[in-house]
Amino acid sequence: MLQFKILKKSKKSWARFGILKTPCGIVETPSLVPVATQACVKTLTSEDVLQTKTQILIANTFHLHLKPGDEIIKNNGGLHRFMNFNNHPLMTDSGGFQVFSLGFGYDFGVGKILKYFPEKEENLTIIEKSTQPKSLKITDDGVFFKSPITGKDLFIGPKESIKIQENLGADIIFAFDECTAPLVDFRYAKSALERTHRWAKICLQTKKSDQALFGIVQGSRFKKLREKGAQFINSLGFDGFGIGGDLGQKKETMEKILNWTIPYLDEEKPRHLLGIGYLEDIENIIKRGIDLFDCTVPTHYARRGIAFTNEGKLNLKYSKFLKQKMPLDKKCDCFVCKNYSRSYISHLIRANEVTGLSLLTFHNLYFFNTFVEKIREKIKNGKI
Repeated sequence: MLQFKILKKSKKSWARFGILKTPCGIVETPSLVPVATQACVKTLTSEDVLQTKTQILIANTFHLHLKPGDEIIKNNGGLHRFMNFNNHPLMTDSGGFQVFSLGFGYDFGVGKILKYFPEKEENLTIIEKSTQPKSLKITDDGVFFKSPITGKDLFIGPKESIKIQENLGADIIFAFDECTAPLVDFRYAKSALERTHRWAKICLQTKKSDQALFGIVQGSRFKKLREKGAQFINSLGFDGFGIGGDLGQKKETMEKILNWTIPYLDEEKPRHLLGIGYLEDIENIIKRGIDLFDCTVPTHYARRGIAFTNEGKLNLKYSKFLKQKMPLDKKCDCFVCKNYSRSYISHLIRANEVTGLSLLTFHNLYFFNTFVEKIREKIKNGKI
């Protein structure tokens, strides 16, 4: 069973340092949770991932259900054994994010925070209560998808999500929810919140395993709904909390949403912010009481040829780096920075060699994990 102990609280903010104990290992919080969508961090082996200071991963329920299939993973001994991540903690999401990403997110080309996908204000389309996405159908019982692989109809509701996640066997699983788009109006957000709450109760009733189950707080950018959502999810006895859905039209709104939500959640339980983790956001969300957060930024940017360093982001596709013999970051002690030059990595990226993507992915994860590690030290030393 999951155990969470807070060892140090900040006197200046809601930040806290804690220990999260799972059946497969321990996580020091706050912690980044890198994304292993298809049961792997792209370009890295599980052994590589552990060398980046990664403590825990999150895999994607929807995609693993499609391929290879959760029954196949169960027959392989579960996700830990399947991906050789034994004795290390794993999470799986519920599939709720795909309700957004394959639905309104795809239709309107928006992300969880609108600022990341800029649109002219006059062109913003507000999603009303009766609106449905083009590629899927949201009902009170669950969601009808089209498989992006075969095109066949696929239904996932709260019962189906829990059963899939039980087959996958991660330490921490999430309740099925509707992740809203930042363009929804109040009436749509209220309707989606009520759906999420019905599904949350069904998830609790359905789960038969000893996996830790986190409930997800929704409510979009509306204070009244976020407070209501936090109070309701907190009342159900979940093992921890996810804060999900869209987080407004700019980063300042995201911070307000956390301020509205956190006070209503049991402070003795872990809090996970779903799908947020830009480098400039990390300390702010930790100061607002977040213990865990998953994000594709370090790995996604690596596959675009970009390295994060103490000097800022470096785009290794640029030819100027071919002349630079120094490491990516002189202050980084990862094996990439100890052994490879900017020149070599730039050559690999420009030559479209997979090894270049692997080196950048390793470095970026190590850099992000070190960044969060330093924040943990600041909390322990009373500097945050």
